[in-house]
Amino acid sequence: MKRDWPLYEVFIRGKRGLNHVHVGSLHAPDDAFAVAHARDVYTRRNEGVSIWVVRADAITASSPDEKDPLFAPSGDKVYRHPTFYEIPADVPHM
Repeated sequence: MKRDWPLYEVFIRGKRGLNHVHVGSLHAPDDAFAVAHARDVYTRRNEGVSIWVVRADAITASSPDEKDPLFAPSGDKVYRHPTFYEIPADVPHM
């Protein structure tokens, strides 16, 4: 019987940022151990405020080969582009 631990992907939210960032991968026997192990491996200097661990086999992702057909439809949605109105002169930083 094979006793390999599953692979987890680790995401850390730093003190200075709002987004979780992928920092690496690790193997663990369960979710709780994965969080504890991620804390020990990826936040040694107290740089994180939140840890996410996700089993790698639970992630569904698009393929880079599908980039054009997957993202091309957004080009025909002209309402997403700010071309239908004028920006007032007193609106800064636009």
